[in-house]
Amino acid sequence: MLQPKRVKYRKVQKGKGNMSGNSQRGHELSNGMFGIKSLEQTFLTSRQIEAARIAATRYMKREGQLWIKVFPDKPITKKPLEVRMGKGKGAPEYFVCVIKPGRIMFEVGGVPMNIAKEALRLAAQKLPVKTKFMVARDFDNA
Repeated sequence: MLQPKRVKYRKVQKGKGNMSGNSQRGHELSNGMFGIKSLEQTFLTSRQIEAARIAATRYMKREGQLWIKVFPDKPITKKPLEVRMGKGKGAPEYFVCVIKPGRIMFEVGGVPMNIAKEALRLAAQKLPVKTKFMVARDFDNA
């Protein structure tokens, strides 16, 4: 699972405005020729990212290259079951990545378009957001 080696603060606040609006960075393909872009806002857990990565690489039969363009660095806390209200914030359970609309989450390169499209479709099925298949501007279909 992806998670930070160390963090400045063990617990962070949820934040209300951190998911509003479109993604300001990470909204263009940078490494691969193909990618999937988020059309919604959500928290993406490290388990979901790992499941999508496995689905895509398994279909590509380990050919080409897959880039994960998101990293879960926000700790989500949870209180134990059947604990009364109060007594402070719960312990960190897992890490999430804040996903805004327009964010490129995965990129693929070194494989034909039809293989990349199917691999990213399988990866997108594992994610809790609607996505869109992206093709690089300088891609030639020859």
